[in-house]
Amino acid sequence: MPITARPLLAALLLPAGAVLPAAAQAPEPVAVTVTDKGCEPAALTVPAGRSVFRISNKSRRVLEWEILEGTMIVEERENIIPGFVQSLSATLAPGSYQMTCGLLSNPKGTLTVTAAATQAAGAPDPMALVGPLAAYKLYVMSEVDAFLGRTRAFTEAVKAGQIPQAKALYTEARRHYERIEPVASLFNDLDKSMDVRADDFELKEADPGFIGFHRIEKGLWADNSTAGLDPHADRLLADATELKRRIVDLTVPPAKMVGGAAALIEEVAATKISGEEDRYSRTDLSDFHANVEGSRKIFDLLRPLVSARDPDFVARTEKNFSRVEALLAKYRAEDGSFAPYDRLSERDRNALKGPITVLAEDLSTLRGKLGLD
Repeated sequence: MPITARPLLAALLLPAGAVLPAAAQAPEPVAVTVTDKGCEPAALTVPAGRSVFRISNKSRRVLEWEILEGTMIVEERENIIPGFVQSLSATLAPGSYQMTCGLLSNPKGTLTVTAAATQAAGAPDPMALVGPLAAYKLYVMSEVDAFLGRTRAFTEAVKAGQIPQAKALYTEARRHYERIEPVASLFNDLDKSMDVRADDFELKEADPGFIGFHRIEKGLWADNSTAGLDPHADRLLADATELKRRIVDLTVPPAKMVGGAAALIEEVAATKISGEEDRYSRTDLSDFHANVEGSRKIFDLLRPLVSARDPDFVARTEKNFSRVEALLAKYRAEDGSFAPYDRLSERDRNALKGPITVLAEDLSTLRGKLGLD
């Protein structure tokens, strides 16, 4: 599908009535508390433009707080630990949104954004990002094509009862998904269907809502059986097909592309490093590597823009990427496969966590450097 500058440029600009406040006009934080039952308050109203939300986790589980427009994730803050408070900055156009509130079974909150009277200065130059966005869309399309093909082969092996083949294909399919997770996870319904974990439900593995990759993963590794997995395989393939359909028509939001470089690494540092991602198959290192690949792709596309503003940052971040890649390479065999994650000692995991955390912290400043915060 040809990609033109016009739809990409349109995505860089907020709809009429939206406001991009000047840097000096820092908004007052909006407090949101998430309990085991939902959000308090359950309804919020903010003016268009930049808002800062302070999310307090008073539930018993690590959670992510998302702002949704329909099924699309507009902004999110992941890995909020019980008892902690994290902030999320979001520039919102007028309209009605929803807020996720802990467990998937909890009711969603409502967020109303009202139009503001004036247009303030501070918007980034939209033309500067057109080229990187177009190149990234091509990369995402290539990866989603490969993802759909591998997922089709994976689900066919599951339905045929071919456990060894299905296990091999599981890792291959997820590799393509993890590279483009910042875009794939924009669609809240598909993300929760394909990549949900048992911890997102009160009944955990026994909950009927526990479906997708990790439900099948449990069957293949923990149960060593494909019994009862046919409906899950069919649903996963249907979701992968729908994901490709939506991405074809998607203009990638610039803030999501730029912020995705950090988001991919932050998730590894915050939660995946514990081994909670692929807890049955122990293929976590393959996911880590794919996350780093996807993050580096974004960084490489943005390198010319960022170099003009902060060459020292580019040099430092490149060094940090190389360090993380070298550490992961220690656990990779000649055939490209990675060691099972449970073979790594606590010392090995800590050796990974330090450089990954440093890389995440550097990449978290990318949006600000390009005027997208």
